[in-house]
Amino acid sequence: MDAAMKQMIDGLKEAMQAERTGHTFYAMAAMNTSDPTGKEVFDQLAREEMEHFTFLASHYRSLLEHGVPSNARLPSHPTVSPDSPIFSAALRERIKDAHFEMSAISIAVQLELNAINHYREQARRATMPEVQKFFEELAVWETSHYEAFLRQQQSLQEDYWRSAGFDRF
Repeated sequence: MDAAMKQMIDGLKEAMQAERTGHTFYAMAAMNTSDPTGKEVFDQLAREEMEHFTFLASHYRSLLEHGVPSNARLPSHPTVSPDSPIFSAALRERIKDAHFEMSAISIAVQLELNAINHYREQARRATMPEVQKFFEELAVWETSHYEAFLRQQQSLQEDYWRSAGFDRF
């Protein structure tokens, strides 16, 4: 196996692990939030992470078995709008006690940012156009998740800090 092929296979393994981690986190977040909208969004993201995993695994197997990526395509999903709230308006009413949800948003922002950076790096390093393209597609998809979580975090942060006694002096 040449160095470029090994690099792509290693990149796919890392990406598959990240998608499984994301799936596990979002599934756990869905089970633990008391916010119905948050539960729905986390469930959707958990499903999407498994779709990403399956997509990556098909390319991984194809590269190992045939030396070329598979012809699998990412399933199309609507882009998550950064303006769409992840949690219901009721969360803001109980923001003082929304420690889990605020932690989940923070972790989600970091997970998505890590995924974006990984996929962009893998796209940059890819020597096969097909491999480069699907890593770029994944980066775009994860960017919509990142922007939505970041916007929600920024929207709730001041209220959360204020209710927790972290007001500015």
